[in-house]
Amino acid sequence: MRFETRMGSRMSWPQIRQSDEYRGRWVALDNCRYDGRTAQPVEGTIIDADEDLVELCTRIRHSENKHCAILFCDDAPEDSPPPALVRRPSYPPAQH
Repeated sequence: MRFETRMGSRMSWPQIRQSDEYRGRWVALDNCRYDGRTAQPVEGTIIDADEDLVELCTRIRHSENKHCAILFCDDAPEDSPPPALVRRPSYPPAQH
């Protein structure tokens, strides 16, 4: 299921985690600001979100947003750091 209501919004990771809209979903962020100590994204522009990581990555691969961070929005305590990133290698554009 794809959610559109806040796509394109710039939000902090704590704001995203507090939103019922993203809880339990993978969230793709672009133009991220990273924590200098942990190198984890702390803020970004929401590009897309989905419960299915494969579906999300497929849409991202076909979009112009090739260098986004993808994080899982869980129910962890508010003061916990963001989960590990899913890092996708850069692939050349698909030849059709």
